Order: sequence, then structure tokens, then C-alpha cells
Amino acid sequence: MSLKNVRLEVMQFLEKDVDALIEKYLIPIEKIWQPTDFLPDSEGDTFFEEVKEIRELAKELPYDFWVVLVGDMITEEALPTYESWLMDVEGVGQVERNGWSKWVRHWTAEENRHGDVLNKYLYLSGRVNMREIEKTTQYLISDGFDIGTDRDPYKNFVYTSFQELATYISHNRVAKLAKDRGNKQLSKMCRIISGDEMRHHNAYSEFVERIFKVDPSQMMMAFHYMMKQKITMPAHFLRESGDKISTAFEEFSNTAQRIGVYTSVDYVQILEKLIDRWEIEKITGLTDEAEKARDYLVKLPARMMRLAERMKIPENSYQFKWVEPAKL
Repeated sequence: MSLKNVRLEVMQFLEKDVDALIEKYLIPIEKIWQPTDFLPDSEGDTFFEEVKEIRELAKELPYDFWVVLVGDMITEEALPTYESWLMDVEGVGQVERNGWSKWVRHWTAEENRHGDVLNKYLYLSGRVNMREIEKTTQYLISDGFDIGTDRDPYKNFVYTSFQELATYISHNRVAKLAKDRGNKQLSKMCRIISGDEMRHHNAYSEFVERIFKVDPSQMMMAFHYMMKQKITMPAHFLRESGDKISTAFEEFSNTAQRIGVYTSVDYVQILEKLIDRWEIEKITGLTDEAEKARDYLVKLPARMMRLAERMKIPENSYQFKWVEPAKL
């Protein structure tokens, strides 16, 4: 049987538990927060006063902070690309009766609120060039992305396990920076987004755990493949208006590292957490090839940490069209 057919068989075997996993990790629409819970009520009498307060508090936040917040928001707004990618994964499909496609739709619906709330906040803040941001978002969606997973569910679930934890870290750190500058409402907004990301990380991590139990060698090989080629961030095709896909994502990453929102050390620590979470060193019944893959994975964090600690980040800020220093 081909690897593709084995993966499809495993996905179909695990599908019986997806409804229970949706109930465990996702929150019903009537109970979960919505963007308007954190924003001024446009129907209320105090709307303009509340907007004025947002704009005043926004003045306390520095240039690099705005760059990272905008980059995080654009990443969240590119959700149509992520959903269409996951819906094409082997074993998911577009059939409503398919539990995996139901998961992707429900997960997408939760994630969609993140871009909504951040977009509206940035618009009300008066501190960013929304038209340039909107162009970047449209570019990112129209350019699409290639995260190196193809239609392989094993590789995709490694990717989402990693990426959801990375976004948790990023939003949580932004929340702390906002709080330190006295912006409690923005801090609360970013913190609750990070909470969603952690729930989603735990869900995708459990998917991988379940696959390890039924197909340990091929799951190990998929983990090895993804870490050897390195996890590509979903916004790696980021670009500004008038530019080709080139420096924007690199400069956004430099900014995030410079202010400690998401760093190369975080990347290594996420890998360590996944190795511990999936108890990689305890997995039995592996083929010789999978054993070699396990050895590579176990040794990888130490090697990567040495590189991360030597990495130098540019001290000067790149001038993004999204954020105009004159407004700060």
C-alpha cells in the first residue's frame, strides 16, 4: 500500500473521534468572545469618547510595536489561504459529512475573529496607514503560500502544531508590551487571542499524538522532514505595495526579534516542547529509518540553539509603508 493510501486510511480511522475533539478544543459560537466585546459600541452614545481614548493610548506605543501588531494582523487576515490549503489535505475533503472538513471549517471560524478584531483596532487607532496594510493583505492572499507540506496530513499537523504555538507566543508577548505601556484593553485583546491559539495548538498536537499511536514510523519521518526543511512562517510571502516578494517578511521578523515578540530562541524552544509533548524518545516499534529520524530530532534543538545564540539582529528599524513615524 502506498504512503498516500496509508495516510488516508489513518485519517479515516481517526475521523470517528473528530466530533469529540471539536467539543474538547473549540468553543460554541454562542459562548465564545466576539470582536465587538473589545471595541467601542458603534450604536452607543459614548462611541466617539471611546475611540478618542483608543487614539490617546495608542500614542504611547512605539514604532516597532506597531510594525509587529500590523504584521500579526495581516498574518491572521490571510486566513482564506490557510483554510483552502487545509481543505485540500488528504483525508479532509469538501464533504460536509467528513469530520475533518468540519474541523477545518469550525477552526477557521474561530481564527477569523482574530484578524477582525485587530483590523478594527488598527483602523480606530489612527496610527497606521490602513490602505497600505490592506494592499499587503490582498497581496498575501493572492500570492498564496507553500509551507512544504503538500497534501500530507502528517506534515500539515506538525506544521499547525508548531505554528499555533508560535502565534500564541507572539500574541502573548504583544499583550505584555501593551500592558507595560498602560494599554490594558489592547493587552486583554491580544491575550485572549493567544488563548485561542494555545487551544488550537493543543488540538493539533493531539492529532499528531493519535497518529503516532497507529503509524509511528511514518509520523516520525514526517516530523523529521518538516524540521529538517524548517518551519516556514505563513506570512513568508509578505510584501508591501509596489514591491516584489523580498525583504518585507525578513524585516518584520527582525522587528519581532528586536523587541522580543518572537525570536530564533523561541523557535528552538517550540521544537523542544513538541519533542517532549509527543514523547519522541519513548516511541517504540520504529523502522530503522524512523530511528535515525528520531536521533536527528532529539539532537536538533542543541544544534539550533547554538546558531540562535550567535544570531545578530539589525538595530535599526526598517521603514514600512504601514506605519508612518510622523504619526507616532
